[in-house]
Amino acid sequence: MTATNQKQRGKSAPALDADDKGLLRSLKTLWVYMWPDARPELKKRVVLALAALIVAKIITVFSPYLYAWATDALTENGVLPDWLPPILVAPIMLVLAYNVARLMAVGFNQIRDAIFSSVGLHAVRELANLTFQHLHALSLRYHLSRRTGGLTRVIDRGVKGIEGIVRFTILSGMPTVVEFAMMALVIWFQFGFWYVVVVGLTVFAYVYYTVVASDKRIQIRRDMNNADNDANSKSVDSLLNFETVKYFGNEEVERSRFDKAMSGYERAAIKTWTSLSWLNFGQALILGVGMATCMAMSAMAIQRGEQSIGDFVMINALLMQLSVPLNFIGFIYREIRQGIADLEAMFSVLAVEPEIQDKPLAEELKVKEATIRFEDVHFHYDEDRPILKGVNFEVPAGSTIAIVGPSGAGKSTISRLLFRFYDVTSGRITIDGKDVRDVTQKSLRNHIGMVPQDTVLFNDNIAYNIRYGRVGASDNEVKEAAKLAQIDHFIDALPNGYESEVGERGLKLSGGEKQRVAIARTILKSPPILILDEATSALDTHTEQEIQSALDIVSKDRTTLVIAHRLSTVVNADRILVLKAGEAVEQGTHAELMAKDGLYASMWSRQREVSEAEARLAEMREDDQGFISRGKSAEESVIEGINTKK
Repeated sequence: MTATNQKQRGKSAPALDADDKGLLRSLKTLWVYMWPDARPELKKRVVLALAALIVAKIITVFSPYLYAWATDALTENGVLPDWLPPILVAPIMLVLAYNVARLMAVGFNQIRDAIFSSVGLHAVRELANLTFQHLHALSLRYHLSRRTGGLTRVIDRGVKGIEGIVRFTILSGMPTVVEFAMMALVIWFQFGFWYVVVVGLTVFAYVYYTVVASDKRIQIRRDMNNADNDANSKSVDSLLNFETVKYFGNEEVERSRFDKAMSGYERAAIKTWTSLSWLNFGQALILGVGMATCMAMSAMAIQRGEQSIGDFVMINALLMQLSVPLNFIGFIYREIRQGIADLEAMFSVLAVEPEIQDKPLAEELKVKEATIRFEDVHFHYDEDRPILKGVNFEVPAGSTIAIVGPSGAGKSTISRLLFRFYDVTSGRITIDGKDVRDVTQKSLRNHIGMVPQDTVLFNDNIAYNIRYGRVGASDNEVKEAAKLAQIDHFIDALPNGYESEVGERGLKLSGGEKQRVAIARTILKSPPILILDEATSALDTHTEQEIQSALDIVSKDRTTLVIAHRLSTVVNADRILVLKAGEAVEQGTHAELMAKDGLYASMWSRQREVSEAEARLAEMREDDQGFISRGKSAEESVIEGINTKK
């Protein structure tokens, strides 16, 4: 857990552990949030809720006496206590008093729930925030290895599990224990020891059966959760790739994958409901036997003249009243156990230590010149597959260096290391001589801007996505950034202007429009260091040229690192670094590298041939008659030309 998270939770907060499976240990973990040191008003609410609880249970236990006295008052031989006030001696008054008592018990219970609700929801909110914050603190490696749909499902059920444990333990579990203790004392005082023995054995058998049966259901619940995670992950993955599904006409394939996952959930859910039915039947059987025994004992006592009809009615009322919390005990235990099962996965996420953490004495990065150096940098994602092998280069302040090379050479890895999504295996990366591992991640990333190849926007309006570069920016600053990114005319032409929604992942915008939004928010951020990670490689030539002019504006007077696929976009770079298999095999300007006639010159030649072929193909397609006279297709003519040149 990061130091920030610990501070957020407070000094007294115990660490959440994936092994906290016991109820008491889970309650100990959650109690910090229900009795927060920084919120005295919530502590007062806890005390008031407990007071309302005790009053409600005293009234609940006392009300069967009124019921018994009302019954005796209606019988010929009924005897009422001498100390009853005269106003209550009349049967109708006792009936009214009994119903008023029941209403008061319900009222105090509702007051308890209302007072305590803010306490429970505070705990839910704090733990939800802690989990959300922790997820953002985890490394890129962790998120790349997890399915988003399954992870969100785990967190959603975990938060609900917290709410269930808090609610059922404090608002239901404790009142049930208090009521049973009071009820046992009343039965002992009014009916004798053996009644208490029968009731005690009934409760013990009921609770034991509930615990054993519920524990067996926990694994069934886990299986159902796993199947639910799988189904949700497949549905989210399929919907995120909606266009790809349509491109290949694989709707039936996706339906089949989802149905297969749902069939697993169906089987697990059937087992869950079947086991619940057996649990409920067993509980009803145990409770019925206990009630029948006590009522039979009372009936025989009446025949012997030891009890009145009112006593028989009272023991029945007490047992009926006891059955309610007993039934609730089973429900509470099941819900708490299921809540703990749901919390297990969430606790396991919280137990994951972030791979990249700030050092205890990490400083704030203060950039003056923005000079970047990679010094003998080695890196691997997996030990048996090295990515970078001793890379050395420098980006002087205010200059532009381009990194090119074949696919898999390690180009994008360099940007991830500079952002410190990963730490280097050996060597070091410095900014103005300061190792990026010695400064805080937040200050490091505040000084770096990124325009990626695949711009993903939030499902909000254009203004929100631009303002994401600097959240506190004014509307005028947002519009100025859009103007510099050359997207202001497009936005103004939209019906809702800057309030126009961009859709999921920005799919309502074209590739060029999304790139301009990304450029605008980078302009708004105004960082001293800029990374352009193949920012135009997915665009057509015309759009690329337009975007490139906007990028030139962004990169002016900034230390810029350009990761490029199209070499034509980097010919004006101050220096070009050529990577191959994780090694820097060439460095120099465009002219110097062309003069060397090495890997860069070879890549340039190949790309030039492809560009010329594309241009020739476009020209030939404009002259359909020319194709006919040659008797060849445009593609065949271009291929023949390339082969001849070779």
